[in-house]
Amino acid sequence: MHDLTGFQRDLLYCIPEVEEPYGKGIKRALESYRDIEVNDGRLYSNLNTLVEKDYVAKGSIDSRTNSYKLTAKARERLVERQQWEAERLPIQ
Repeated sequence: MHDLTGFQRDLLYCIPEVEEPYGKGIKRALESYRDIEVNDGRLYSNLNTLVEKDYVAKGSIDSRTNSYKLTAKARERLVERQQWEAERLPIQ
């Protein structure tokens, strides 16, 4: 995950929490988590980057709406990241 920005990592964490993971739903989840407004251009360009890097699979809900889901690679990297963080920030 060293090749991702913090924004892109946050997207990976938000995608699974959205019941129907399409752009606007992911945007709402990310805005809620970060407590900021997310620009559509920033959202979709980063989702496309995650697709290109094989962290996210892009599908189609209908002719105007794309769906996004994590790939196995993303899930593996998220688990590795959580383990790495846990080793460095032990909770007492």
